[in-house]
Amino acid sequence: MKKIEKYYNLINEHLSEFEKYYNSLISFNEKVNLTAITDKEDVFIKHFLDSILSIDEIKENSNVIDIGAGAGFPSLPIKIVRPDIKLTMLDSLNKRINFLNQICSELNITSTNIHARAEDYVKVYRETYDVALARAVARLNSLLEYLLPYVKIGGIVLAYKGSNYLEELDEAKNAINTLGGRYVKTIKFNLPENKGERNIIVIEKIRSTPKSFPRAKNLAKLNPIK
Repeated sequence: MKKIEKYYNLINEHLSEFEKYYNSLISFNEKVNLTAITDKEDVFIKHFLDSILSIDEIKENSNVIDIGAGAGFPSLPIKIVRPDIKLTMLDSLNKRINFLNQICSELNITSTNIHARAEDYVKVYRETYDVALARAVARLNSLLEYLLPYVKIGGIVLAYKGSNYLEELDEAKNAINTLGGRYVKTIKFNLPENKGERNIIVIEKIRSTPKSFPRAKNLAKLNPIK
């Protein structure tokens, strides 16, 4: 398990921005369901701290896309502590994009926030990103079908998973190979205050993803690669 102290320090260095983020999240959440977690300590640990645990894997000035960004996790907290990255946040629900536009404006953050489905947006931006990441979107064998097509050869996918990551990783072996990926490692953390376990799976893109992926009509979830 990696130590978590340095990430706490990063949160504290940008505390005013995270305070604004929290206040806007809670206010917007009264109108649009963005998160079931609203307690301040839980938001700071389970959302903000949790999100930035992958920053050491992201190279300087990387072009990053967050698929199914929701309320901005994990990519917006990463952008707060790593302003060097170029960020795109993608979500299929326009109400969430409205929130992302609002919070980016409040925090003076530059981000391209797109209302679209992952399998549609990739038609224009295939293999153009250094990093694709997601949290709480789908099981790994389905998730990789959405993420790997966006990544350049030599780029990476960062998949945020909980305690069942080994089961998902085993289940996704064929998908990783089929989609042009290679498993690199899993970064393991215990969140403080007994808030749970976080495992970040790192997949490198080693060859182009076949043009037949991702499949339309939500087939990545309905009929995942086995």
